[in-house]
Amino acid sequence: MYQWAIAAAFGDNLNSVAEGLALEAGLSAEQAADLKTFGVCINYNGYGATVDDLHFHPADPYREFVKFEDPLQLIASVPPAWQKLGDGYEAGMVSGLAAPVLAENDSSLVVQLPNELWARRMSGVLGNELANRNPDKACGIVTDNADGSYLVSIRAPLNNRIGADELARQFPTGGGRKAAAGINELPADQLEEFLGTMARFWI
Repeated sequence: MYQWAIAAAFGDNLNSVAEGLALEAGLSAEQAADLKTFGVCINYNGYGATVDDLHFHPADPYREFVKFEDPLQLIASVPPAWQKLGDGYEAGMVSGLAAPVLAENDSSLVVQLPNELWARRMSGVLGNELANRNPDKACGIVTDNADGSYLVSIRAPLNNRIGADELARQFPTGGGRKAAAGINELPADQLEEFLGTMARFWI
């Protein structure tokens, strides 16, 4: 069961915690990398405007995956649900990393995603990936909503994991945790205000 905890920590972007647990468990670098990919992909299946946006209702892979005492055994057997999640995540990340940059300075980076299914699935895990690649910067993902508003995902800098919730609460429908927060429906006429606030918040 220890390996499930490691995968979960990786999935929540608690990489240093997960790496420490993997070391304690005596896992190889390859095994730890496999658990990281698995945990991130499970997290990836939790993002979307509705459950219909997801590759699977979260209960469905649970029923398939819970049969395995060790997620490394699951990964090795490549069940269909795991293959679909892995393929979807890889394709979405390629598109996400190519997203246009809305704003960037020494303390923050904000990119924009379109109102498309793959983008709604990627908003959270892309935020984590950008944070990992830019540990001194807060990272924001602004995704177009169908009604003209924006879904916003915010990650505090990895080297200063506080403030994301405070920033989000300055706008309607905003909230979350200190390290990771979001705004469900940012009005279009408040986008520039958000970008300015994000640029100044962690200076």
